[in-house]
Amino acid sequence: MKYFSLIWAQLFRSKTRTLLTLLSVVAAFLLFGMLDSVRVAFNSGGDTIEGAKRLVVSSKLSITQSLPLRLLRDIEATPGVRKVNYAMWFGGIYQDPKNFFPSFSVSDNYMDLYPEFELPPAQAEAFKNTRTGAIVGESLAKRFGWKLGDTIPMQATIFPRKGSNDWPLQLVGIYRAKDRNNAGAENQLLLHWSYFDESNDYIKNQVSFYTVQLDDPAHASRVAQAIDALSLNSDRETKSQTEAAFSQAFAKQFADIGLIVTGIMAAVFFTLVLLTGNTMAQAVRERIPELAILKTLGFKDGTVLVLVMVESVLLIVLGGLIGMGLAAVLMPLISANSQGMISLPGVPAQTWAMALGLMAVIGVVVGLLPALRAQRLKIVDALAGR
Repeated sequence: MKYFSLIWAQLFRSKTRTLLTLLSVVAAFLLFGMLDSVRVAFNSGGDTIEGAKRLVVSSKLSITQSLPLRLLRDIEATPGVRKVNYAMWFGGIYQDPKNFFPSFSVSDNYMDLYPEFELPPAQAEAFKNTRTGAIVGESLAKRFGWKLGDTIPMQATIFPRKGSNDWPLQLVGIYRAKDRNNAGAENQLLLHWSYFDESNDYIKNQVSFYTVQLDDPAHASRVAQAIDALSLNSDRETKSQTEAAFSQAFAKQFADIGLIVTGIMAAVFFTLVLLTGNTMAQAVRERIPELAILKTLGFKDGTVLVLVMVESVLLIVLGGLIGMGLAAVLMPLISANSQGMISLPGVPAQTWAMALGLMAVIGVVVGLLPALRAQRLKIVDALAGR
């Protein structure tokens, strides 16, 4: 620590260069913190059923494989089950394919299983009594400027209506998440399953998944096994899992999150190593006479090597901590707008540990060659060039 002031002075010898390099490190670790947090969210935290308040029952083969409606009575009769609702993926678009948002046809009691959402009783009743009615989340309504009573002209992408791709729906309800950190779950549209089942030309008496509310979360594992046993060895075997696991599996249909994150971060950190390595090499090259003077004053070769190495590691750690801190601030916002697919209050401990390890490794890698050059520096040769 007695050399810290010397290291700090060396680090900010060229303030503009150090600041620009520091910003590059901050950007790299900000990106890493957010992307790896998403990776962790998609690969953990949803497999343990024990203690879950609700389960999602879907096809064991694929979440794109539908299940027969006849399973409903058997699931409702399973000991430990309090309530059951069901939904079928609708997948329509509004005006433009770019206006994507989740849309499902659902049972009349669908919202009864989600006390975390607020839907005025009058609107809930209107939904049950309006055949072509629809309810949407508050965020989605604000996004498109929808108001109660509006007609939403949805277009079918998978399930055409008899004689047409048009699905005009009347907006009769707007729900709101009680916890504003869960506002991302407000970006979906719900219509009647009965209307969908009657009107489409493609599929009948099928659902994408059932949601099961349990009497006791402590019995979640036993209930899940009992439900899956109902269709064992049939052509429609089920898989009961947590809502988090189901959401993650749904998102993984579109992309391999882990592979994408790995590819992006490999490119980012490769570039970062080149940039910071060049910065450190240039900084040492400019200070060759000064390093020679330090050796003249009695600094040993090993001490000079450590000074340069610590300077390199300090640069990476300082930028890395700032970047990870910013990621920790931004992750709750990303989680809140992830439509329920990501539930993270901040950057996971696993990501922090990996980031700290990367800071140390990158700091050593980019500082090693300049430090070895400083260690091997001969006083006479260094001063002769002045």
